[in-house]
Amino acid sequence: MSDFERRKDQVQEAISSTAGLVGRLTAITTDAVGSAAREVGDWISDGVEMREAAKLAREDEERRTQQDADGTAGSDDTEGGP
Repeated sequence: MSDFERRKDQVQEAISSTAGLVGRLTAITTDAVGSAAREVGDWISDGVEMREAAKLAREDEERRTQQDADGTAGSDDTEGGP
């Protein structure tokens, strides 16, 4: 085997090894980006759910306040519970 053929084989193996490494790193990066996107999406969904729950709580409080103003003002809330 000539020096040229050995060098060619070394270069070919180095390129093949590098391509494999780049492929594995790309797969790792792709998986990490996908996981990060899912986490951010879950975090945003949690925020939306908390906002909706707060809105419902405000509406419920307004409804209770309106009911108190319409005729139950002065009644004792301790009997009925929350």
